[in-house]
Amino acid sequence: MARSIRKTKIRSEVNLTPLIDIMTSLLAIFMITAPLLTSGIPLNLPKGDGKQIEGEDKTLDISIDSQGKIYIGTDETALKDLITKVKAIVAENPAIGMVISGDKDASYGTVIEVMALLRSAGFTQVGLKTDAKIMMP
Repeated sequence: MARSIRKTKIRSEVNLTPLIDIMTSLLAIFMITAPLLTSGIPLNLPKGDGKQIEGEDKTLDISIDSQGKIYIGTDETALKDLITKVKAIVAENPAIGMVISGDKDASYGTVIEVMALLRSAGFTQVGLKTDAKIMMP
């Protein structure tokens, strides 16, 4: 009596259903949280008209709030440290442009002082952000 030995093939299949569920959940989480992460400093920008900067996502946002505090992105910085921090950022990404977002209740002198400081340090691509658009000189 010979026993027939049946060869069974091993099937290596990946069950994609749990992976699709996880990816869908992560996508939903990122879609909800992404706008919250880019909100930055709450500013009341003045209204203005000007031309739109091309490649706005490649700009360094320098904000000045109504109390005169200066921020690079969301990090508060002193006026005396502004140029050294900006130079470090520009050294990593030389093609970056700069946009000053000044609250409409901020001191006009502070906004102009920041702009003049950046220009005197050799940064010529400095714009002002308004409620409607970003104005470039």
